[in-house]
Amino acid sequence: MINITGIELKNPTILAAGIMGTTGASLVRVAKEGAGAVVTKSIGPEPKEGHKNPSMIDLGYGFLNAMGLPNPSYPDFKAELAIAKKDAGIPVIASIFGGTEEEFVNVARGLIDSKPDAFELNVSCPHALGYGASVGSNPDAVESITKAVCDAVDVPVWVKLTPNVTDIVTIGEAAQRGGADAVVAINTVKGMAIDINSGYPVLGNRFGGLSGRAVKPVALKCVYDLYTALDIPIIGVGGIYTWEDAIEMMMAGASAVQIGSAVHEGLNVFSSVASGIEEFVSKREYSDITDIIGIAHERL
Repeated sequence: MINITGIELKNPTILAAGIMGTTGASLVRVAKEGAGAVVTKSIGPEPKEGHKNPSMIDLGYGFLNAMGLPNPSYPDFKAELAIAKKDAGIPVIASIFGGTEEEFVNVARGLIDSKPDAFELNVSCPHALGYGASVGSNPDAVESITKAVCDAVDVPVWVKLTPNVTDIVTIGEAAQRGGADAVVAINTVKGMAIDINSGYPVLGNRFGGLSGRAVKPVALKCVYDLYTALDIPIIGVGGIYTWEDAIEMMMAGASAVQIGSAVHEGLNVFSSVASGIEEFVSKREYSDITDIIGIAHERL
């Protein structure tokens, strides 16, 4: 059992936003596979169809996607969130996005009746014009949006950070000043692929976000740097496939880990990672799982 921003998780594995989080039934399915918590698909103020296909490709060492934040918008998602809350049996975090303070607040208020355990603010998607990283690369915008949502709701607020900035710590500090209860690091890294036979970019949007094993070193460094500067918990995400990956992320400073791309290889990843962490902590005779958080900072 681990406590993150006042939310009790049976283990430190969390389904990342955007992966199997479009319906209540899919969130419940992940919960039954052993996840400690689940995060919904990012939900916005208006329905979005997303970018044209191809919107996701497997590179072999990771995935490149440009989904474009497709979602039904908050009025139509309320019922799905309520189903997840009723049947999942674990904490359900609502991921939300907007282009302004007002839009973020409207979405949060629109979903609050479905009783999410927390909100995760998506200020980090790299391929949705006017949203995500377009907002999340500006510290003043991150601080003001975070404050506005924190003032509007009475549940914890997590802020998901983009790595596509010069200094992620500056953005993390802005989220903390705005009242964030935790930060989530990282979202995908900007990237693209080109078909050498035609010369055309492969993705319909031309560029997208890289996820999977390839981004783990980037995510680790971001978590490590944030841990040195922030007083709030960090949830690590990016390239978590095994319990060893999770331990490494927690030693860098993460209080819990989110799993996304690894779901492609099977939903048993949650139970596998959770049991591996538990066994590691037991064999090493740590008194508690929290003992490993940030210990890489002590090895200087």
